[in-house]
Amino acid sequence: MSAGVGVDLESLWIRFGDFVAVRDANVHINGGDFFSFLGPSGCGKTTILRAVSGFLEPSEGNVLIGGRNMKGIGPNKRPTALIFQNLALFPLMKVWENIAFSMEINGASAAERRKRADELLDMIALPGQGDKLPSELSGGQRQRVAIARALCAEPDVLLLDEPLSALDLKLRQHMRTELREIQKRVGITFIYITHDQGEALTMSDNIAVMREGIIDQIGDGKAIYNDPATAFAASFVGENNVFRGKIKRISGDEALVATNRSGDLVARISTANQGKMKEGDDAMMFIRPEAFAIASKGAKGDHFVTAKVNHEEFEGNSFNIFMEGGGGKELKVTIPNLGQSFKDHTGQSLTLEYEIKNSVVVPAGELAAE
Repeated sequence: MSAGVGVDLESLWIRFGDFVAVRDANVHINGGDFFSFLGPSGCGKTTILRAVSGFLEPSEGNVLIGGRNMKGIGPNKRPTALIFQNLALFPLMKVWENIAFSMEINGASAAERRKRADELLDMIALPGQGDKLPSELSGGQRQRVAIARALCAEPDVLLLDEPLSALDLKLRQHMRTELREIQKRVGITFIYITHDQGEALTMSDNIAVMREGIIDQIGDGKAIYNDPATAFAASFVGENNVFRGKIKRISGDEALVATNRSGDLVARISTANQGKMKEGDDAMMFIRPEAFAIASKGAKGDHFVTAKVNHEEFEGNSFNIFMEGGGGKELKVTIPNLGQSFKDHTGQSLTLEYEIKNSVVVPAGELAAE
């Protein structure tokens, strides 16, 4: 099986009549990477996958696989394999026959097919399951069989379209780990489509965050989470508290923002926007719930927020405090449960402190839908 084949999207546009499904996408995927396209339903993720697999011809721009332009090359001639949401296993074929189906089409003998299927069953940790029917396997096992069948075709790039969405939460979380392990073992490039940020963050080398056909940001999970480039990326990936306002002053990579609900607050300008923002700009400042700490009463300054507590929740590993926010949106604070006694603050005014490095300011923009 060949490893390490990169994929490039160059100025890719995909239109359906007047509707633009993908707008000027430029993406470089390293060979052997686990790369995810992350975004809400209808943002263009699957459309990109179909363009890479050859089921859809771009309106403009190019798809390159291993440096080779795929223009005019159909799906069956591309070095890709696609795993759909519904897995599409043949119900009346045994598991090993499902896995080795591509070899049967190419005229391989039953003995060759069985040998290869058994090798792949070992690799996906299902040894000795080849003679079962798909209906005799669990959802997670069927998922692995679909991966083995795709790998049997020896693709350079494996394309996965929300393959875990039909599984229950616990199995989905277990399969994330399995899928990443399989990818590391085979070493080929995986391109993964998901709207689930947990999947993208835990499995991917790099992630492209998409909205309405546009790629907002590309980076690894830590960069996307800690250093979002846009208001959409900040609000779509993980929980975040937003403060709206105008930039009052810029000093190096920090900005003082006159906010809508907590006076002047200072925050770090996200890396993608450093040198691009100026005084007077409309801005959005984000502080994650876990970045706050309870401060001493009456503490004041440009990294303190004071608000009234609406209600609290105990979640076992943490205490969640919900406070009055701006625009009808509550401010959420998450305090880890370290075994401390935790008194209820409902109805009280509470002052919170945050470290400037754990806050971020970006140009005002569209937020992800709730």
